[in-house]
Amino acid sequence: MAYRNWFSIPAVRADDEEDLVDPQAVLREKCQAKGHIESLYNKYQECNDRVNGRSKTTETCIEELFDYVAELDHCVSHSLFTKLK
Repeated sequence: MAYRNWFSIPAVRADDEEDLVDPQAVLREKCQAKGHIESLYNKYQECNDRVNGRSKTTETCIEELFDYVAELDHCVSHSLFTKLK
């Protein structure tokens, strides 16, 4: 029996009283409203529409997606870790 307790996985439970909010999601919403990040998102959407409008194409929007996500994560990383408990 002691063998089972030694290998048991600890359970982590949130307090029922407080509502948990993901700080990363909140910061991403704030960062998406910034002009340069919004323009990168618009470039990605334009590329996506262009690619989806064609039937035979080898074009992908990976570069636009990576540019957008990298800039968004860079913006979020400035203040994310100060908000974690």
